[in-house]
Formats: sequence, structure tokens, C-alpha cells
Amino acid sequence: MPHRFRTITALALAGVAVTACSSPGATAPAADGPVFEHVHGVGTDPADGTVYVASHDGLFRSGPDGLVPAGAAGRDLMGFTVAGPSRFLSSGHPAPDDSLPEPIGLAESTDGGATWTPLSLTGEVDFHALEVAGDSVYGYDATNGLLRASTDGGRTWEDRAAVEALDIAVETGTGQRVLATVQGGTALSTDGGRTFAPPTGPQLAYVSWAPDGTVYGLDLDSAVHTSTDAGATWTTTGTVPGGRPQAVTATSDELLAATAGGVHRSTDDGATFTPVV
Repeated sequence: MPHRFRTITALALAGVAVTACSSPGATAPAADGPVFEHVHGVGTDPADGTVYVASHDGLFRSGPDGLVPAGAAGRDLMGFTVAGPSRFLSSGHPAPDDSLPEPIGLAESTDGGATWTPLSLTGEVDFHALEVAGDSVYGYDATNGLLRASTDGGRTWEDRAAVEALDIAVETGTGQRVLATVQGGTALSTDGGRTFAPPTGPQLAYVSWAPDGTVYGLDLDSAVHTSTDAGATWTTTGTVPGGRPQAVTATSDELLAATAGGVHRSTDDGATFTPVV
């Protein structure tokens, strides 16, 4: 039977989880850039290295003058991931003038976020976390407290473990190892998210599995923790500026992290950060 964890009732994680849905007053990455109500995801488009920020108010991308709107205006993009060159997946809630049902389910963009097409579970599921590993897509279904997995790019889904989590990270490649941030630490699955071991390690809010096998996590104070053994042991490397954590994504050559104070990047495994501009 899947191991079920109680997490949202934990006061520390609950504070981050509530902020993940609505956080008035969170500021922008740049002093003269857009003001975000909340950042739900960050990623880099391998097509050209552009950084994308999924927020409560739509999608933004980095440019010479900072972050500018990139699509999905007014849409609350809860789950977000870069699935390939110019191909993004997202979930969340429609904009006030959208014709989409509530919640969005899974939507896909193949033009760098400019336009979006509903893909599956429209009107049924709000994914708060999305991960791609090879041909598989994993989503944390916050509507039902359930991990779901798809082997056809997100068109059809299989229910996996019932797990109340704030975030998930999936090992690149086969995607058989999955980490979930839950009350008491991180919980590891070695069977594609069908079952999870009891949680261990530091209390993390957000996690990301880099292509080289390193796992990066942000704790409740935005300190960066790294693990090279799938979360068995952790090392603290630095702290992301800006207070409360909001998202983290590790790529092959940098770490992107969002806090209440902005979006930042690190090229030294999280020891130091600079603003994304």
C-alpha cells in the first residue's frame, strides 16, 4: 500500500504551501521589472538559454532589460516545467477572461509559452508540481493529494502514491527514483512513485534533480542543501537571497531559485547567487 504522509498540517510547511497559492506583496526579480504575486516555477529553455518564470500572473521570460511577459497573461501557472526546446507544460487556474474550465489540468505550449493547448485532465486536476523524465511526466495532483504519472507525454495518467507533498523531484532518465518534500524531510520512492519510504533529512520545501544526479533543495529559510545519494545525506552550500522560498530548478550548468525577494541564479552549486536580469 502507498505510504501516506501528513504534511500540509505542519505549521512550517503549511505557511509555504499557503504562500504558494497566494502571496500578496512578493516582489519582482529586478527593481524595475514586473511585480509578481508569487512565483510557482522557473526553468531554462534549452533552445536558447532563456530563463522563464511561471507566476500567479502568467509567464515571463528573461531579456536584456529584465523579465518581460511571455504568454498566458493573467493565468495562475501553479505547476510548470520545461519539457524540451520551446516546449513547456503547466497547470493551475485560468485567467479571468479565459474560456478554460477551473482548474486547467495539464496544458502544453510548443512555442515558448506564447500559446497553450489543453492536453488532459481539464477541469479536474490542479498540478502543483510537474516533472519530466525521459518520456514520462510526473505531476503532484494537489486537488486529490496524489502523485500521478504519464508515459505518453501527459495525455493519459496513472495514479501512483497518495502523498501530501509540497514539491517533487524526479531523477532524469528512467524516472524510477522520485523525491517528495513532506513533513519530516524528504521521502524517496524507487519504484516510480508507487510507494515511498519514510522521510529523512532536513525539512525542505522545494527540490530539483539535476542531470548530473545531484539533488538540490531549499529549506524553509531558503538555505540550499545538496545531495549526491538521492537524499540519503545532505550538505548545506549557501542561501538564496530574499526570504521565503518559492521554487528551485537545477539545469546542467546552473541553479535557478525563486524567493519572495526575486529570482536568482547560481553557477557554483548554490554557494552564491546573482539576480536573473
